[in-house]
Amino acid sequence: MSNKVEESSITIDSGIVECYYHFSVERIKAHYPNERLIFITDENVYKSHAEIFPVGDTIIFPAGEENKNLETVGRVIDELHEIDAGRNDRIIGVGGGVVTDLSGFVASIYLRGLKFSFAPTSVLAMVDAAIGGKNGVDSGQIKNQIGVIRQPDALFFDFTLLRSLPSEEWVSGFGEIIKHACIKDAEMFHYLENHRLEDLGNNPGAFARLVQKNVNIKLNVVAQDELETNARRILNFGHTLAHAIETLNKLPHGLAVSVGIVFACKVSERLTGFDPKKTEKIVDLLQQYHLPVSAGFDKEAAWNLVSFDKKKSGDSIYFVVLEDIGKGVIKKISLENLKDLFFEI
Repeated sequence: MSNKVEESSITIDSGIVECYYHFSVERIKAHYPNERLIFITDENVYKSHAEIFPVGDTIIFPAGEENKNLETVGRVIDELHEIDAGRNDRIIGVGGGVVTDLSGFVASIYLRGLKFSFAPTSVLAMVDAAIGGKNGVDSGQIKNQIGVIRQPDALFFDFTLLRSLPSEEWVSGFGEIIKHACIKDAEMFHYLENHRLEDLGNNPGAFARLVQKNVNIKLNVVAQDELETNARRILNFGHTLAHAIETLNKLPHGLAVSVGIVFACKVSERLTGFDPKKTEKIVDLLQQYHLPVSAGFDKEAAWNLVSFDKKKSGDSIYFVVLEDIGKGVIKKISLENLKDLFFEI
């Protein structure tokens, strides 16, 4: 992997996404000197970093996936009305995946769309949730059922904000990092095999380079297929099962993705002839980064959620499998076939 961490920009159909690394949240105001900035965050981030938020132009909502819903969206919009937010103002979402999902959604629909940028504060948000323009909220037990695709103008990576992150949140983020390695980057997979989470967490330079690598992987996929009609589906590796058990077991997203990756590897063995020894290598890597590789859950309830998955197309579903480590492919398989595999594996 390259040793350089440089500012970058990637052009996507809806515009240019600029990425700024080692960029403090305090400097965001200087970056937008002629704009009114309205910060949206959750209670946990605000409690840990209250000093970075401007008085009067900060909206705080309750933390947690259970609050990523239309009710919270309504409350945030009411507060935007109260502070007289206008069409020329910019929203800055500062937080983890729940904050970026919800603040991006609010920015996309309020007054038919405000400008917005993100400062992700968790590993998971830095390498996945804040990237790609998917903004939305949950509906009942179905994750991200309501939303839009609209890109932030910029992503600001303030690595100092990770200092207050619980260890479980670091682990969760590496579920998505390993996913990217499995589907797109065998070199990064081998790099991860030769390192430990604790080493990377204590080496800001190495971690920043790893984040940049993952950001580029995801943004380059999104640039090919912003609206997820084809190539972008590759990013759903492990997610078909993950979303179901995340809901049922209340697992953090990255941990659920890890379990979903193992299931997808076993499906790959059946559908592409993926080498079972490479499944073992992936399982070993997930465990090396303290991620779960199995979980007890109600299979009938999980299947009911899978059958409502957004990746479904009629009586089939787009399912991501591996042909090799670093080479994911998208297969359209019947729900009946997947159901047989689901209850068999």
